Formats: sequence, C-alpha cells, structure tokens
Amino acid sequence: MTVTTEMRDGVAVVTLDDGKMNAVGHELIDGLHGALDRAAADASAVCIVGNGKALSAGFDLKVMQGGDVDAMVGLVNAGGRLIMRLFAHPQPTVVAVNGHALAAGALLVLACDTRIGTPGAAKIGLNETAIGLALPEFAYELAAVRLSTRYLTRAAIQAEIFDPAGAVAAGYLDRLEDDCAAAAVAEATRLAQLPANAYAGTKASLRQPLVDRVLANLA
Repeated sequence: MTVTTEMRDGVAVVTLDDGKMNAVGHELIDGLHGALDRAAADASAVCIVGNGKALSAGFDLKVMQGGDVDAMVGLVNAGGRLIMRLFAHPQPTVVAVNGHALAAGALLVLACDTRIGTPGAAKIGLNETAIGLALPEFAYELAAVRLSTRYLTRAAIQAEIFDPAGAVAAGYLDRLEDDCAAAAVAEATRLAQLPANAYAGTKASLRQPLVDRVLANLA
C-alpha cells in the first residue's frame, strides 16, 4: 500500500512508500484523501513522512509521458485538487522531507504548514520548466505565497533545484533536523495542542480565497 496512516497521541502520521520514488498517481492521491478524512475524524494534526528515498519525485511518468492527453490532464487536475485540499486542511499539517521532493512532490511540501527536512543531498524544487512544462495555476499560486520573493523567479520560472540548505533559504523548508521524521511528529504533536477552532478559522481566512479561486478554474 502506498499510503499508510498510524495514530500517535492525536497525530495522524501518514507515510508515503511505494517502494520507489512515491510517484503521484491516482493511488497515492486517493490514499492521501483517505488519510485526511481519517485525520479529520480521529486526530488533531497531520504529519506526512516520505520513505527516505523521496517524499515524491512528481507525477507518475507513465501517465505524463503516455501520450493520452485526457489521462494526463485528469491526473494533474486530481493532483491539484489534493494539493489545494492539503493547503486548506483545517488541522496543523507538518511534513518530513527525508528525501527528494520534485515537481508535484515539492508542491506537497509547499502545501503543508510546517516543513522539516534533513541535511544531505536531496533535491527539492519545481523542475517543470526544465522538462518543458508550464506550471499549472495551483502550482504557481502556491509557489507565490509560500516561497521567498527573492527566490521566486529562480524557483518557479527558472526551475532551479535546491539541496536542503538551499531549500530553507528559498522557502520550501522551514528548518533541518538530523532525524526529520521524529522532529516532524514532535512538531505536529505540539501544534495539536493549539485551540483547534482558532487554528482552522485563521487558516481558512488566509487561504480559502486562493483555494476557491483555483478550484473554480480547475472545474
């Protein structure tokens, strides 16, 4: 199973592991929707963790390069709806980036409230321009509000890929920890103690207008 969820002291710890690079396909998308549903019912915060190789290296290339335009558009739109849902999820969301996070994987990072990486040689960034793709609206809107203004052109338009330290400077990550998975769970546990209604209400006020606009255009 690509997505598994374990409850730890009120935190839904969601692990992505397809045994490879966690390609964003319909199975992963459906699994993350299910994890968010379960978190909303049974938890107070969410922590997403990669498999050590990658959080995700992007959309499933079998679909993106398969020649079926409808399938490609359908997958990208489904991914956009998931990313916007994660961005607006009312509970605290923390991600442990313990491997590569490219393209759609980088967007999963940007959609989470707190982003913790680990020192090393992981590659993090939006590489769409470099592979001949323009960023869809949900991607450039998310990049514009989460990345450092100083790095936005380099990151979003010029497809610069960063190591973890560079990803902190660019705004993909908030900080680095040697054991980023443990640190992310601890941070999610801390954030879960904040008043839930206040957290959800403030997040909605800040983010829902963007989400509504993007989803309307996707439709």
